[in-house]
Amino acid sequence: MKLPVTAPARGDVLAGVSVALVLVPQAMAYAEIAGLQPSHGLYAAAAAPLAGALVGSSPYLQTGPVAVTSLLTFGALSGIADPFTARFALLAGLLAVIVGVIRMGVGLLGGGPIAYLMSQPVVTSFTTAAALLIIGSQVPALLGVDGVGGSPLVEAATALGEPQSWRSADIVLGLGAMALMLLGRRISPLFPGALLAVVAATVWSVAVDYAGSSGNVVGDITVGLHAPEALPLSDLGGLLVPGLVIALVGFAEPASIARRYAAQDRCPWDSNREFVGQGLANVASGLAGGYPVGGSFSRTALNRLGGARSRWSGVFTGLAVLAVLPVAGVLAPLPTAVLAGLVIAAAVSLVDVPALAMYWRWSRPQFLVALVTVVATLALAPRVERGVIVGVGTALAVHLWRELMVRVPSRLEGTSLHLWPSGVLYFGSAPGMERTVNELIAAHPQVTRVVVHLGGLGRVDLTGALTLRDLVDEARASGVTVEIRGAAARPARLLTRVLGDDALVESTPG
Repeated sequence: MKLPVTAPARGDVLAGVSVALVLVPQAMAYAEIAGLQPSHGLYAAAAAPLAGALVGSSPYLQTGPVAVTSLLTFGALSGIADPFTARFALLAGLLAVIVGVIRMGVGLLGGGPIAYLMSQPVVTSFTTAAALLIIGSQVPALLGVDGVGGSPLVEAATALGEPQSWRSADIVLGLGAMALMLLGRRISPLFPGALLAVVAATVWSVAVDYAGSSGNVVGDITVGLHAPEALPLSDLGGLLVPGLVIALVGFAEPASIARRYAAQDRCPWDSNREFVGQGLANVASGLAGGYPVGGSFSRTALNRLGGARSRWSGVFTGLAVLAVLPVAGVLAPLPTAVLAGLVIAAAVSLVDVPALAMYWRWSRPQFLVALVTVVATLALAPRVERGVIVGVGTALAVHLWRELMVRVPSRLEGTSLHLWPSGVLYFGSAPGMERTVNELIAAHPQVTRVVVHLGGLGRVDLTGALTLRDLVDEARASGVTVEIRGAAARPARLLTRVLGDDALVESTPG
């Protein structure tokens, strides 16, 4: 795991710089979501791509501040410290280091496949709910009114209910930034909509002295190279659970990005290396004065289309942002409504209502998982990480509930009763299957022979095998012959040991 030894291509340089031009305004905007001054977003934007490029497996993945992880950061820290304070910033740095250490640990221990374990309905529904919260949190700034605190949706509703407080200039600026972003994407993924919006709005603000007329602007941006500050290690214990949630939930985005482009290029990707790379990026961000970071869909797509061919593109992105830091103060007159418009434009693409509709058509239990995740995330805001925990718990509960059910279709042929149990026969589902089989036998007193076809059982544990043995013994005691057929090779070996050779009439190879 080391820096790529191949020389960077010209495309890596151009793509890296192009991404940096988008990343700078995005980093400032996402820092606001996280409850931090824009300078901390810039620190993260400089450090994370440099460190993440060291060992990551994807040649395209661009790491840095992202919307959902920013919201998770705000939720994790808002109950501990006041946003936009020095203590809040130090806690954000510590949280980034915790996230990074956890991800590196998972990768180094070979736990990369954990990236596949979080169900798609949970990830999709949480991302959709988080995007709605992100949009809600930016509505006051878009309208030029002060936020009231609390849930972002409450803030949005309150701001929308006070039209007399709206500032027309902020609305025009914010909507203009959104239009440049959204329409620019239609023109070309390389269209620098965010950069144009920031430059144009900053020039306009200076020309009309927008800050002097009480307009809401970013204000002083003190950015420069500095020695790492001492992190508040006394708060380590309280941040471990949020750090674990962000480390795992936040990895879903970069993992899916890397997998998608690896499939398109017909190249392998290494989830363990990606965990380590994302971990290094977070540790570097935290020590540099930033906050937890992740992989960006939009910036990764821009990087690939811009000509990136190796992880060197991430290095050039970090270096380009680093070069911007000394002159970042020129963005002080930037109206905050522009940043709000850029955030809303980015968050809109994360709202995936069609996926929720598909869950309804394809699987009602999984739609329930998605619905519970959405409602919990919205209701528990700003502690949105709890919504993820509720969603994962619901997914596990639905899975266990379905595993408890063993369906037993049956057919009567003369005095023979054929049974086709399907599902997983284990200690949780065995009592239900035993009850169902006994009811079927009792409902057909003329039966003298029962044939149990086990081809539909995916797995049989010892408790399940013992339950089958009890059914065989009880049937034989009442004068009914029992035959067990179609067991796969592994269950067949277990059933032979538990029931004896004479009960296992037939097994299937495999």
